[in-house]
Amino acid sequence: MAENFDLFFRRKPAMMLIALGKVSRAKYGSQLAKEVDCTYSHAVKILQTLEEYGLVSFEKKGRIKIIKLTKKGKEVSEHIAAIRKIVS
Repeated sequence: MAENFDLFFRRKPAMMLIALGKVSRAKYGSQLAKEVDCTYSHAVKILQTLEEYGLVSFEKKGRIKIIKLTKKGKEVSEHIAAIRKIVS
């Protein structure tokens, strides 16, 4: 069934949005990389693209960047999660 979901979405970015949408608190890039099973550098590249689209925002706390979904990102995350449920 995973192939059905992969047909419609690029797996890693979609899974990052879903992972961020599951929790109310922000996450670190390294946490997301582990959750979606990719390297930290790949996760950062994806997150930068998501930021360009206005789906996530970064908040710097000391040396650490915290990632949060924007309002638009929350909506997209909810829709992707719903579609994943339907095709699975």
